[in-house]
Parts: sequence; C-alpha cells; structure tokens
Amino acid sequence: MKNVVLLYNTCCIYEISILNYFLSVTGQEVLFVSLDGDEKRATEGYRICPESALSQIKPKETGLVIIPGGDIEEIDREEVWNILRRVKKQGGILAGICAGVDVLEHAGILEGIISTHVADLDVAVSEQVITARANGYVDFAIEVAKKLDLFEDEADLQETIAFFRDHQRAD
Repeated sequence: MKNVVLLYNTCCIYEISILNYFLSVTGQEVLFVSLDGDEKRATEGYRICPESALSQIKPKETGLVIIPGGDIEEIDREEVWNILRRVKKQGGILAGICAGVDVLEHAGILEGIISTHVADLDVAVSEQVITARANGYVDFAIEVAKKLDLFEDEADLQETIAFFRDHQRAD
C-alpha cells in the first residue's frame, strides 16, 4: 500500500516531518503528489518536486493520505474531496493536520466522527481518520504510526514516546 502526501504551495512540511521519518525508517513507500503534479514551495521555503499528480493515485492501492496544513485554497476543491472519499471507501486512512483538517471537513469526511473540529483535543483518532491541531504534530505522527502498526512492539512505542517527551522538556 502506498502512503501519499498531498503537497501544495504553502503546505507546512514541519507538521508532517516526524510522520514522514517514521514512514521512511520502517520501509514504507511514500509518494509525494500535488494536484497538478508540478513543483510546490512549502511554507518553510523548500521546493518539492512531486512524483505525480493526485489524479494518478489508485485509491485501492492507497493505505494513507496525509494532508499537511497551510493555505489550503489550492487543494480545497471537489476533485480532491472525491479522491479522499474514494480512498476512505476503499479502507484507506486519512490524516489531516492544521488546515488539512478543513479539507477533510469540506469533503464531508468528518461527519459523525470525533475530530479536532468538534473536540478540544490536539489529536483525534477515529477508525479511518486522524486529525490534529498544528501543535499536535508529534502526537499526530505517533497516532498515525500506531494506526499503521509501524512500531515493532509496545516497548518500541514507549521508547519513542519517551524520546519525544524528553526532547520537549529540554526545549
């Protein structure tokens, strides 16, 4: 199964960098896409070259779609919403953080589930949808990784959580 990151101009890469790291070190396939397949410039100034256009992904082969925050105007449209709905219908997981959660809401994905739009949580997890506020990026990465069963065992999970807690206290 492919893990898809939806890029767009102004997307916030820092919000998904830990999750991308978890995917990478566990050997998961990550496919960077944009609506049109063209290069995008992230909020942090990175120029990122997607591997393809969003329309090229196959919902049956997509296990996860990650939608980072940023100015979502470029991607907050029907063609994106339709693909997200199809991925969810095929059993895929949708993960939105910050303004990426708005795209999920506008697609009708959040109806009837607990999300960061209806609950006072930094991260909300449902069966197929994970939402997070921008400041919840560490917990967002951990929750998505748990959902994908990326940790070797409970000890690996606890070690990862402890690592990030220790580094947050040091700051």
